[in-house]
Amino acid sequence: MSAWWNFHLSSILLSLAGFLCSVLLVLPALGQQDKDKTKPTRQSKAYERPTDPALYVGSETCKTCHEDMPSKGFFKGYEDSPHYVTTLDTKKGPEWHGCEACHGPGMAHVDGGGDKSQIFSFKNASAKEISERCLGCHTYGEEHSNFARSAHLQNNVSCTDCHSPHYSKESQFLMKEKQPLLCYGCHLETKQQFTRTFHHRVNEGMVQCSDCHNPHGGFQTRQLRATASQDLVCFKCHTDKQGPFAFEHEAVKVEGCVACHTPHGTSNPRLLKRAQVNLLCLECHAFTVDAGPAATPTFHNLAQKYQACTLCHTAIHGSNTNKFFFTP
Repeated sequence: MSAWWNFHLSSILLSLAGFLCSVLLVLPALGQQDKDKTKPTRQSKAYERPTDPALYVGSETCKTCHEDMPSKGFFKGYEDSPHYVTTLDTKKGPEWHGCEACHGPGMAHVDGGGDKSQIFSFKNASAKEISERCLGCHTYGEEHSNFARSAHLQNNVSCTDCHSPHYSKESQFLMKEKQPLLCYGCHLETKQQFTRTFHHRVNEGMVQCSDCHNPHGGFQTRQLRATASQDLVCFKCHTDKQGPFAFEHEAVKVEGCVACHTPHGTSNPRLLKRAQVNLLCLECHAFTVDAGPAATPTFHNLAQKYQACTLCHTAIHGSNTNKFFFTP
């Protein structure tokens, strides 16, 4: 009995010692976490322009050095750009005028004999830093207000990757290259879609990428200008398909045009996802366990005359007269 009691007592003591050791190991870590919570978190602050006029020298002073330097100085290109109008604004302070509106106050740069460390250079700046400078002026319009959440900025694409304030090839929006060549620089997987037999005429210049997508970001997937179910981007051109109709095609209202069409390009006529119309329709109109769209009638035996559903259902996008879309 004594041996049994000694054995269990030693087991209890060992367990208690192990518990105390684990507590002693955990307490310092918890204490460090509490200290970390009380420390102020370091957050990157947005650029704030100094307002002291004594820190600024004006664009004319910049011109004395940067006028005739084709590789580095951009003043001649700047004079012809829309940004030059900031030098004529008398309502705002010098921090919003000319070169220093983007590059920051230049007094220290001038006094230092052109010391590059005393002026903001876009060359080695991060995409976030560059975009913050630009959004100081361009953040209030609907087109640019969502750039902070855009897929471009999240992938380290800054404003100056697409726009050139000094040497733009396209005068409109100061673009480095015209669309779609500029977009193809990154989106190579989309470029090949527009070379297929049937495609939206983007390469021909009749449609632009930005007609459907907002490159500066938004709330929709793929930075679209409207949700798939709304299809406002499609109805800008295809107004006859917009409706409203007395009898709506449910697929259009639920999934939008992309339920049947591939918007960039495909090998199938009318940008359809499938070469045969009946196979496309049967993706929804088939007998399934779950409730869904009406299945095809039994006499639709998929013979040749039934392989193009739209021969009979001509108003497939919607009808005001017939629920089976036989007539518009």
